Amino acid sequence: MKVKNRLLNFGDMIIYQDNDYFLFSLDSVLLANFVNIKLTDKKIIDLCSGNGPVPMLMFFRTKARIFGVEIQKYIYDLGLLSIKENGMDNQISFINNDVKELNKLFEPESFDVVTCNPPYFKYNDGSLINRNDGKAIARHEVKLKMEDVIFESNYLLKNGGTFAMVHRPDRFMEIIMLMKQYNIEPKRVRFVYPKIGKNANMILIEGVKNGKSGFKVLNPLIVYNENNEYVDEIKKMYSYADKE
Repeated sequence: MKVKNRLLNFGDMIIYQDNDYFLFSLDSVLLANFVNIKLTDKKIIDLCSGNGPVPMLMFFRTKARIFGVEIQKYIYDLGLLSIKENGMDNQISFINNDVKELNKLFEPESFDVVTCNPPYFKYNDGSLINRNDGKAIARHEVKLKMEDVIFESNYLLKNGGTFAMVHRPDRFMEIIMLMKQYNIEPKRVRFVYPKIGKNANMILIEGVKNGKSGFKVLNPLIVYNENNEYVDEIKKMYSYADKE
């Protein structure tokens, strides 16, 4: 069922979602805040955008032109509706297409920044997947594999452009190898932990196309404190801040 929610604490901004699909969650918030966006960046593209949380959250960080790409028409329609109702459509363009088809829409090296919150789980004929096709496509690599994401990001990025992704720690080494294979030099990683004493359940990783070697493991991000409340760093991500 379609619902209309507030977009975190960003004033009167809203986001349309559907309870039968995925509601956007912390991973999108973390990615939108983690990625390095420079003042000189002019064009940004977010792959696997779902109903558009990452493009809408990056809207508050930059004046660059932002594109979002979502393959599922119904989910795309929700994102487009939110963008228009929020008055963001003068800066954000939403595209209903397959990431693997973007070379038909854009010239190579068209973007300064590529972000992605992709399907996390590998898929094969024996995979146990959700019977809801929309959820299956969002969670499993039914339509798009990790290698596709990184290959297409290399195509889209300018030399020296930034690639940032949120994913699961168990695929960390695979991500590193694929980034290097497609000339995106890993530069930063941050492991995200639900609480102190728990294993990491997310990673945030960033690289630079044709970048020089040099890799940083950032301080761990702990999401909840001992009282099961968001830590201050997470709370700040949910707060409203006017664009300059």
